[in-house]
Amino acid sequence: MSAASARGRRLPLVLRNPSFGRVWAGQLLTQAASRMFQVGAVWWLVGFAGGEHRGLDSGLFLMVSTLPAVALAPVIARIVARCAHRAVLASAATVAGAVAVTAAVLAGAGALPLAAAYGVGLVLAGCQAVFDPCLTTSVPELVEDADIESATGFELSTQSVAGLCGGLLGPIVVDAGALTGVTAASGAAYLLAALLIGSTRFPHRGAADGPAPERRTLRRVLAGLPFIRRVLVCFAAANVFTTAVYVVMPLYTREVLHASGSTVASLETALGAGTLLGSFTGGRLPGRPVTVGSACLGMMAVALGLPGLFAGHAAALASMAVAGWCVGVIGVRFVALFQRMVPADDKPAFFAVMQAVLGATFPVSSLVFGALGDRLPAGTLCLAQGAGLVPVALALWWLGSRSHTAGRRRPDAATPVPAGEAS
Repeated sequence: MSAASARGRRLPLVLRNPSFGRVWAGQLLTQAASRMFQVGAVWWLVGFAGGEHRGLDSGLFLMVSTLPAVALAPVIARIVARCAHRAVLASAATVAGAVAVTAAVLAGAGALPLAAAYGVGLVLAGCQAVFDPCLTTSVPELVEDADIESATGFELSTQSVAGLCGGLLGPIVVDAGALTGVTAASGAAYLLAALLIGSTRFPHRGAADGPAPERRTLRRVLAGLPFIRRVLVCFAAANVFTTAVYVVMPLYTREVLHASGSTVASLETALGAGTLLGSFTGGRLPGRPVTVGSACLGMMAVALGLPGLFAGHAAALASMAVAGWCVGVIGVRFVALFQRMVPADDKPAFFAVMQAVLGATFPVSSLVFGALGDRLPAGTLCLAQGAGLVPVALALWWLGSRSHTAGRRRPDAATPVPAGEAS
C-alpha cells in the first residue's frame, strides 16, 4: 500500500468518500430539523400554547409524530425496495421542507391553527419515516464493503449529533420566535439536505443492487429471524418507558425546576451528547450484544429514576447523559449486528419493520405518560420510567443466556456474533 493510500485510509470516511459525506450531511440536516421541530413544538405546547391539559396535548403531538413509521411500514418497505434510493431520499427531504416553509409563512401571518401544527408534525414524521430506513439500506451503495461498519457508526452517531443540535435549538428558537421560527428553520434545513442528496452520485449502486430477486414479505422476513424478532420485541417494550422522556422532560422543567426553554435545551443536549459518546464507544465494549444491551437497560433504569429521588437540575442532567450513553451503545452494537445477520435482499423490508416495531409503542407511551402528566407529579413519572425498565432488562438478559446456551448445544444455530468478535 502506498503512503498516499495509507494516508487516505486514515482519513475519516466522510472525507475520503465525498458521496457518503454529502449524504451524511443531508442526514444530519434532516434529522436535526425533525428533532428541532418536535422538541420545539412540545415546548411550545407545554410553555406557551397549552391549556390545563398540557401533558395530554404534548403527548398527543408526540403520538401523531410517531404514527407514520408504524402505520406505513409495509408501504415504506415497498418504496425503498423498488425505487432509486437517491430519488427517495431527496424527495422525502423536499416534501418535508416545502411543508415546513409553508407552515412558517402561515404561522407568521397568524393563520396556522393548533390542529394544523399537529398536521405539520404528521407530515414531517412521515417524510422522516421514509428517509431513515432508505438511508440505512443505501449504505452499501455509497461505501465499499470494508467500510460498512464505519459507515454504520457514522450513521448512528449522526442521529445523536442531530438529536443534540435539534434538541438544543428547538426550545431556544421557540422562546425567541414561537412556532414560526422553528418551522422556518426546519424547512430550510430540509431543503438544503434535498439539494445535497439530489446532487450526489451513488457509486456502488449497481454492485449493491445486483440481480433483482423476489422480495419477501415483512412477515416472512421476521419469521426467518426468530432471535432478532425477540430482541426487537424487548426493545419495543423498553421504548414504552425510554421514549416517555420526551414528554416527562418538559413537564419536569416546568413543574419541578420552574425553568425556561433553555433548561429543556440543556437536558436535550445532555441526552444527545451521551448518545453520541455511546455511539462512538459502544463498539469497544467487551461482551456479546445482548449482555451489553441488558446491562445498559439496567443502567438506564437507574438513571431515569434518579430525578424522581433527587430533584434538581444536576440530577436531571446526569440522568439524561447516562440514559443517552446507554441508548448510543445499544444502537451501535445492535444495528451493526443486524447489518451482518440480515440477508441483503431482506434489508429494505427489515429496516422498515425494525423502525415500525421499535416505534409501535411510542404513540402509546406518549399518550399514556402525557395523560398521567396532568394527574401525577413529574418526579413520580421519572420513577415509573425507571421501574418499568427493570423487567425488560431482565427479559433481555434471559433471552441472551438462553440463546447462548442453545448455540453451544447446536454449533450450526444462527446465534448472533458480536461485531467485535466476528472474524
